[in-house]
Amino acid sequence: MTKKLSLIALLLLTLTSCVSKKIYTDLEDKYANLKKENRALTDELEVLSADKNKLTNDLNSLQAAYENAIKERDKFRSDYAATKNNLDNLKASYDALEKNSSAEIAKNSQKNRELLAQLEAKEQALAAENERLEKLKKELESRSQRVAELENVIAAKDANMRALKDAISKALTNFEGKGLTVEQRDGKVYVSMENKLLFESGSWYVGAQGKQAVKQLGSVLAENPDIAILIEGHTDNVPYKGNAQLSGNWDLSTKRATAIVNILRENNAINPENLTAAGRGEYAPIATNNTSEGRAKNRRIEVILTPKLDEISKLLNDI
Repeated sequence: MTKKLSLIALLLLTLTSCVSKKIYTDLEDKYANLKKENRALTDELEVLSADKNKLTNDLNSLQAAYENAIKERDKFRSDYAATKNNLDNLKASYDALEKNSSAEIAKNSQKNRELLAQLEAKEQALAAENERLEKLKKELESRSQRVAELENVIAAKDANMRALKDAISKALTNFEGKGLTVEQRDGKVYVSMENKLLFESGSWYVGAQGKQAVKQLGSVLAENPDIAILIEGHTDNVPYKGNAQLSGNWDLSTKRATAIVNILRENNAINPENLTAAGRGEYAPIATNNTSEGRAKNRRIEVILTPKLDEISKLLNDI
């Protein structure tokens, strides 16, 4: 188009000198129109070039998208093939399981029934054991309560025996150092009186001083009606050669114990049922019989005071 305009311009220059003004004007108008058309075509060319570039870019994008779509398609095909293969394997496994399902279900059902029966048996055994343990727990609580009651009773009796021992010691203070001792051991109170306080040698007659000691002891015992009173007579190992009415030391020890009992019985507040007389002879010494001092200790009366154990025995039987 540019070359065409150049030729026209050259032609106009050549003809201006030899053509009429009218023709020149027409040519000039045509030139102007052609120039205007050229400018419009140039603008259109630029627009078309821009559209071409845009279309080229779009084509490139579409090409890239197409290539990605091809890759996605190939990946989907591969995944589809793998999934189909897994599905085929699962179908094969399912067919195999379905084929054996009836036998397996029956087998599992039988096993479940057996396990359920075992579970029920164990639950019954557990319930029985829980019942037994609950019963044992109640018995233990009951026994613990009775043991506590027993301990309280024993503690009370020990306290009473300590009080009794203190009361006897106080009542017999005048006879301290005269062969009389009072002590508490093993839950009992022991009042020991040597024969020199009570009897003449070989005799079972109680002298005035001894009788006073026994009566003072009796005044304390009368205030304790729940005490069992055992009177034991003891001798040394020297054979008895006194009164022919006696057969020996054992007989003598018994008569001496009985003499003490008779003095205690003079106190009407003492229940005779609480009294026991026993002769031990020479067979329960507390010292050696090889010395005169030892033999003097062995010749004695022991008053053994024991709390009545009926309540304790009942509690022990209940335990």
